[in-house]
Amino acid sequence: MFKQFIATGALSLIATVCFAQQIITVKVVDEKSTALKNATVVLGNTAKQTDNNGTVQFNMQNPSSLLLNVKHLGYKEFSIRTLANQLEYNVQLQLATIQSDAIFVYATRAKENSATTFKNLDKEEIKKNNLGQDIPYLLDQTPGVIIGSDAGAGIGYTNMTIRGSDNQRINVTLNGIPLNDAESMGSFFINLPDFASSTESIQIQRGVGTSTNGAGAFGASLNIQTDALETKPYAELNNSFGSYKSWKNTIKAGTGLINNKFAFNTRLSRISSNGYIERATSDLKSLYLDGGLYTDKHILKATVFTGKEKTYQAWYGTPEPLLTGDRTALEDYANNAFGLYSGSEFERLLNADRRYNYYTYDNQTDNYTQTHSHLHYTYIANEKWNLNAALHYTRGAGYYEEFRENDRLSKYGIPNLVQGGSTIAKSDLVRQKWLDNHFYGTTFSANYKPSNALNFTFGGAYNEYLGDHYGEVKSVEIYPNQLFDDKYYFNDAKKKDFNTYLKTDLKLNDWLFNLDVQYRNVNYRVNGDDDKVKSINFKDNLHFVNPKFGITYFLNPNSNIYASYAYASKEPIRKDYVENPRNEFPKPEKMQDIEAGYRFRNENFNVGTNFYAMLYKDQLIPTGQLNDTGGEIRVNIPKSYRIGWELDASWAIHPKFIWSATAALSENKIKNFIEYVTVLDDEWEFVKEEQFYYKNTQIAKAANTILSNNFTYLPTEKWSISLLTKYVSRVYLDNSSAKERSIDPFTYTNLKSQYSFSALGIKNIDLLISVNNIFNSKYVTSGYTWGQIFESKGTRDYYNFYYPQATTNFLVGLNLRF
Repeated sequence: MFKQFIATGALSLIATVCFAQQIITVKVVDEKSTALKNATVVLGNTAKQTDNNGTVQFNMQNPSSLLLNVKHLGYKEFSIRTLANQLEYNVQLQLATIQSDAIFVYATRAKENSATTFKNLDKEEIKKNNLGQDIPYLLDQTPGVIIGSDAGAGIGYTNMTIRGSDNQRINVTLNGIPLNDAESMGSFFINLPDFASSTESIQIQRGVGTSTNGAGAFGASLNIQTDALETKPYAELNNSFGSYKSWKNTIKAGTGLINNKFAFNTRLSRISSNGYIERATSDLKSLYLDGGLYTDKHILKATVFTGKEKTYQAWYGTPEPLLTGDRTALEDYANNAFGLYSGSEFERLLNADRRYNYYTYDNQTDNYTQTHSHLHYTYIANEKWNLNAALHYTRGAGYYEEFRENDRLSKYGIPNLVQGGSTIAKSDLVRQKWLDNHFYGTTFSANYKPSNALNFTFGGAYNEYLGDHYGEVKSVEIYPNQLFDDKYYFNDAKKKDFNTYLKTDLKLNDWLFNLDVQYRNVNYRVNGDDDKVKSINFKDNLHFVNPKFGITYFLNPNSNIYASYAYASKEPIRKDYVENPRNEFPKPEKMQDIEAGYRFRNENFNVGTNFYAMLYKDQLIPTGQLNDTGGEIRVNIPKSYRIGWELDASWAIHPKFIWSATAALSENKIKNFIEYVTVLDDEWEFVKEEQFYYKNTQIAKAANTILSNNFTYLPTEKWSISLLTKYVSRVYLDNSSAKERSIDPFTYTNLKSQYSFSALGIKNIDLLISVNNIFNSKYVTSGYTWGQIFESKGTRDYYNFYYPQATTNFLVGLNLRF
């Protein structure tokens, strides 16, 4: 009886299993009901791809209430739950904007919830602030950021610091390709006018961040992703106008997907402004082109963008007495500024205001053209594997022209003029300083994801830079009809940069572990003569190993805590070798970065807060002085640190009201610092150097408190009004912590509004208004200082120069999308 029961039960089980096995058929089509092959269809835990007829079949037991998910490149994802009595499903996918270009930046970006301190700006956030000002101005509401510009209104040469580090320590990549200049390490967005109009997103990583390509990150990294592929044709006409005759004109168009494979985009932009500072004009032009082949397995995209800029020089700065109204100090400066002021120039200075510009020569301009060519290829083998490779080439050439009054001819290899028995050794002249360079290389990465819990990324880059620096004399007053073709100085530079890295992400229950190790080799050599320094021949070959480790613990689905440790090394920049004030060969910088933070997000509240400690060895810090192109002079110091706390939060208090705020409180110190001040006799001849010793002094150009606040009101779904305020505490110009050589704390408030609607067959119309510094604050964001001690007086003289920012000004934009 028992055996019969077992047999009956077994037969019943087999019958039940056989009966439960059912064939589920899924057919996938596009908007025109055309079959879509190679669509990825996931039913439960089983994934398959559709055949040439757009069909796929599954043999399933109990197919009720399984998740059916369908994906295809260029289409919106589709998901439903299966029904017990339905065996056939016809899925029609809708076209969508493809984010496939994001794979180009995947290897260098911080992943969601990774143990890295970062912030993402999406396309909408970028668009509503893009009225012609430079990219740093889009980042103003990021924790720890200070922005400013030479011309005072955000158009032309701009500057930015993050955690007190300037753009020479901020690594910038465009779709994973290095942007930083190989020698100066700076990123000059002026050479990419209106690049924000072709930007899909920006990730700002503070601290060391993840392994990336190009210059090492010592303050932050900016990962910029260009526009994602749009599947439908479009055209845009974007224009803005504002104070100081500022204009931005942009034409942009794209074909959408052609034959579901090809797409092309273009943009043409022009930006011009007279600037807030006298004669600080800007004339900027740019062109952007891209074309790509997009399939399920392969992406091949070529991008070319070029920028041409002509800006009137405003890097001399405004003497402090013109800001304070101290007439006695102004006259003292005018009488002691190395004979720079006499006659009409003396009177012009005494009658000037905060918009004063020392330069008056008509063509005292900076001129530069830079063209970037990128070729990206991605192979998507399957859901576990993808490979990326890119080739890039950047061609840059330009000069700045300047007038030199009564300059010594022998400096330029020009013979003295003998006339009437007397010798003329000096003359007014015009010279140009040129930079002519090539930058090319390759980047690569491979991403392997064997499971949802484990991910590997292996990548790297090899880049070479070739640059010529030289000077030419264009005209000499005492030789009015003579040309001087010989270069009065010439040096060439070559820099090779190789790096490779391995990243691993491991998820175990509520824990996420990140491991990141980078090896980098830099080989840099310069030969020839500089303008001031002859025979600057040098070589430097550096090897860096930069490990990073992080851990994230998920408290619940909405919140997590994280901690990380990173060690980073970075080579000196060109002027550290050429213009070192101690005549010492500069050392590479080293830093340990410790980060710990908390993140929380739900429908109404989003907060990120973190502590950091950036501990430096041989940090290269600014002395407070500038070279003749506005670049800061730096020296190595043995020990220094930046320690701080940051907050980035937003709260949707009401469907019509959003409050956002950031805070950065920090201490930025040099443990022991020796300052050298030149001692002169009454004839301005060098006597000696006097030393001043400081213990735990403030690092120059770093603010201890930076706060921002953003109140946004939404009268309707398509209309927003934002009131944004920024506060920055005192910033010291040198490393003496002397209040008399510092920038006073400042606050400014901007009012922005955006209204979007459709009309007259136009798909989207955006009206943008930005009234900046609405309370007319007279503030400065950066500056420099220099001085000396006269032996006969025994007191220290110093002269401070600042870059005043614009008082109340406005920008109005009209964007049309067809």
